[in-house]
Amino acid sequence: MVENAEQPAYPVGLRLAGRRVVVIGGGQVAQRRLPALIAAGADITLVSPSATPSVEAMAEAGEIRWERRRYEEGDLADTWYALVATTDRKANARASAEAERTRTWCVRADDAEAATAWTPATGRIEGVTVAVLTGTDPRRSAAVRDAIVEGLRDGTLAAPQHRARAPFVALVGGGPGDPDLITVRGRRLLAEADVVIADRLGPRDLLDELPPHVEVIDAAKIPYGRFMAQEAINNALIDHAKRGRSVVRLKGGDPFVFGRGMEEAQALAEAGIACTVVPGISSSISVPGAAGIPVTHRGVAHEFTVVSGHVAPDDPRSLVDWASLARLRGTLVILMGVDKIGKIAEALIAHGKDPATPLALVQEGTTAAQRRVDATLATVAETVRAQDVRPPAVIVIGEVVREAPDKHAG
Repeated sequence: MVENAEQPAYPVGLRLAGRRVVVIGGGQVAQRRLPALIAAGADITLVSPSATPSVEAMAEAGEIRWERRRYEEGDLADTWYALVATTDRKANARASAEAERTRTWCVRADDAEAATAWTPATGRIEGVTVAVLTGTDPRRSAAVRDAIVEGLRDGTLAAPQHRARAPFVALVGGGPGDPDLITVRGRRLLAEADVVIADRLGPRDLLDELPPHVEVIDAAKIPYGRFMAQEAINNALIDHAKRGRSVVRLKGGDPFVFGRGMEEAQALAEAGIACTVVPGISSSISVPGAAGIPVTHRGVAHEFTVVSGHVAPDDPRSLVDWASLARLRGTLVILMGVDKIGKIAEALIAHGKDPATPLALVQEGTTAAQRRVDATLATVAETVRAQDVRPPAVIVIGEVVREAPDKHAG
């Protein structure tokens, strides 16, 4: 809280649920202030001969009572809090005087110095209310409020919880690799974490920003002995959460796009541990985009299909209908398929796909090491060997590969 006056206002949070609040004036000020009063559960009476359409809708919905008349002496009887916001300064002064006599805290929109209360600039995020007062400088209040809320939202202003809490895990999609491409919520949860269990393909640069007390665990190095690797990861999530720690499972891309996120969510649910899923920007769309390839384009592709390539087409474990994919006219995006791309290309050609179909491999997409290698279905196997293309790489198959941002310029 910031205040410039010689005698600063005393900040306090009013609990108005079920208590009488009177708003005088139904214009823009009331329109801005009423939602928060409604959310607080106040018993609200609006006194005004007219109102904006939004305020009128609140009355029609039963959220407030609307007395369609001008202010009259006695309107503030038995009132806990009043907002005076008409365009009639004389009426405002009379209402303010009544509030003074009845000891009702009163905000006066037209004259802050004459008011007995000021409305702070407020913001809310994840159960935290930020309220800022700068006396008679509301723009500065709003600017300070915005800076604090944005800092809490993106994690640059860390405010971890210190009271005892129930076990909790967040499955966070870290995006395609560039640390700037994680979601705002994901970055904030990372800043609040006690333990981070990270995938190899997660945005590694974000881990360097974590405070020294945060325990960072490489998921690939969790000892799993008699357990399968995924089961060992599930057990680690459950174990750390049951110790009362805030746990973030940081994944590359999106947790539910070939990320085994649902397996982890199910394991946590069976253990009775709360879990939240924070979607991430999937590499299936973002990496082609970073390389100048649109997965859809007007007149070229009206669809795109994302396929896992970690199992070859001739493997009996494959769940992919490669024959159907070969008949599609849209874009085919293959993840985790670099080492199987030769067999994938053969299968698509065998099922009727033109061998000359253009193809691009984008390695380490969105990072400083990004590179794009172009080929066709007929040449891709040899190109991968000759160019030493290695995972992680996203493979894009289709006519969109020929498009470029500047193709139609001029």
